[in-house]
Amino acid sequence: MTNSTSTTAPVAAGPRAGRREWTALGVLMLPLLLVSMDVSVLYFATPAISADLRPSGTQQLWIYDIYAFVLAGLLMTMGSLGDRIGRRRLLLTGAVAFGGASLLAAYATSAGTLIAARAILGIGGATLMPSTMALLRTMFTDPAQRAKAIGLWSGVMTGGIALGSVMSGILVEHFWWGSVFLVNLPAMALLLLLGPVLLPESKDPDPGRFDWPSVPLSMAAVLPVIYGLKEIPSEGWHPLYVVSIAVGLLFAALFVRRQRTAASPLIPPALLKGHGFAPALVLNLVAALGMMGSAIFTTQYLQSVLGKSPLSAALWSLLPSVFIGVAGPLTALLVQRGVNRAYVVAGGFAAMAAGYAMLTLLGTDSLWLVLAGAGVLACGMVAISSQLVDLAMSGAPVERAGTASSLLETGTEFGGALGMAVLGSIGTALYRHEMPSAAPAEARETLGGALATAARLPGRAGESLLATAREAFTSGMRGAALAGAVILVAAAVGAALTLRGIEAGDEQ
Repeated sequence: MTNSTSTTAPVAAGPRAGRREWTALGVLMLPLLLVSMDVSVLYFATPAISADLRPSGTQQLWIYDIYAFVLAGLLMTMGSLGDRIGRRRLLLTGAVAFGGASLLAAYATSAGTLIAARAILGIGGATLMPSTMALLRTMFTDPAQRAKAIGLWSGVMTGGIALGSVMSGILVEHFWWGSVFLVNLPAMALLLLLGPVLLPESKDPDPGRFDWPSVPLSMAAVLPVIYGLKEIPSEGWHPLYVVSIAVGLLFAALFVRRQRTAASPLIPPALLKGHGFAPALVLNLVAALGMMGSAIFTTQYLQSVLGKSPLSAALWSLLPSVFIGVAGPLTALLVQRGVNRAYVVAGGFAAMAAGYAMLTLLGTDSLWLVLAGAGVLACGMVAISSQLVDLAMSGAPVERAGTASSLLETGTEFGGALGMAVLGSIGTALYRHEMPSAAPAEARETLGGALATAARLPGRAGESLLATAREAFTSGMRGAALAGAVILVAAAVGAALTLRGIEAGDEQ
């Protein structure tokens, strides 16, 4: 119990980082970039994998989803484990697992083998993500430098997801599908070579016994909720998915009870009472909701409404990422110049709301408008994430840095799934409302179904159905964007009120 009561104490600012620490940050960016890329790296490889391995429909879904499910389910476990055995040790162990699983995936000869490899990649990713943030917290003890480092971290994390799909398309076009996994090996090798030299080891000096019963409870709480939320946008509010979410919430209640009563809990309750941690956690979840809620529409808009090829759509979607690299450091500079953090975060939410407002103006031929809206959204997200992560991590003690990081990452996963479910459901409902009742049933369900139906119809009948479906999808996207803007405006007000007077723990 003694450990959990120490988590509210702020840590005094330390010495400024030098060249060694900034070089180490570059090394830490490698696993972060690859883990975020692996979320979307199968985007273009799936058709080639299907032709080669011939997976069943269920196996194909698991090939795509198992990575994110395992990653989300194990984040809290791995963050707490890193605090106990050492963050560098866990990071390097995860690098070995990630590299080995990448090799196994690249040369998989069956769908089952590829699913197993993707699951191991998820395990490795769950060790890498909280470890990188915890080590960053250890290396950068000066508040201004840490804020800048976290800004860079947030930019790499956001940009990696977009880069993964483009990398996938380029590699599959010139090589075989296994090459999308082999790109992980040089980066993991470099991490294993330089990590022991540049990265300091750090861990909780008095962690207590590891609470093993909390591990299955945490997974049972996270996975059913993530699964239900991810399926609802495409399949609707089917009873199976509603029950899945309800079961997850039940296990979440049992998990919380366990954390309150265990002698050495996986997630110390006092951590959530730390300086600014809870508001940062909630606001970070809402920001992820806004970001992923838009991504589910913009990808379809570029391909199915504007008619771009998958690779062309991915290349166009990289354009907004150009501005992401400067958003985090610029935000950190504003805070250093004396702008209140509450207003900076509120401004980030306002920027995301403005991005959504731009999407409410879309027509069926608005390439530059959708790219501009996506760019404003992404910049707002990076500004918010960099400040909230800095606030939460500086408010948490160094000995619990891995646990704090894992909670933030888990909240991001929940927020992303929630954004897809809520805004995706709004867009789908409006699409179905706009489609005429005389249209074929498949076309009334989804835009993809309309495209498939239109391809089978002759001449003007197909063209008319296609135009109607594209207009209906754009209308649904505008409605979802309006809802997203309202949510983010409310978040901006909430940030201004809840964060006012709260600064990073080191700065008190």
